[in-house]
Amino acid sequence: MRRVVLDTNVILDCWVFDDPGARSLKAALADKLAVAVRSAETDAELDDVLARSRFGLAAAARRALLDQWQALATRVEVATAAPIRCADPDDQKFLDLALASGAHALFTKDKALLATATHAQRHGLIVSPPHAAGSVLFLEDDVA
Repeated sequence: MRRVVLDTNVILDCWVFDDPGARSLKAALADKLAVAVRSAETDAELDDVLARSRFGLAAAARRALLDQWQALATRVEVATAAPIRCADPDDQKFLDLALASGAHALFTKDKALLATATHAQRHGLIVSPPHAAGSVLFLEDDVA
């Protein structure tokens, strides 16, 4: 089963906004065709973002969403930094997690992370927008 990393905005697209472009990825995770991984750092960012007033989530709703995500995704300890550097230091945690966990793909719409795609591919990692999840998870050959 392929491991995948979802950045915070993709998690929001899947579980808060029900973005049509992220539905195939969400379905693949629900059907256990891929397994999501998370870290303490990515969990902390998700918690921080969900607490923002613009989402209007009560504490109980925020906790329920976090619990749902944490039950679905496997927690991985990240001990070392990835050899790939992101131009946005706030997004580095997703590359670190992807490489530390041996993930097949990192799903993001973030321009700084997408800009790492060519370099990431040399390390066996696909960096892709979520709308491409079907081809990334099921049709493409591994990029080792």
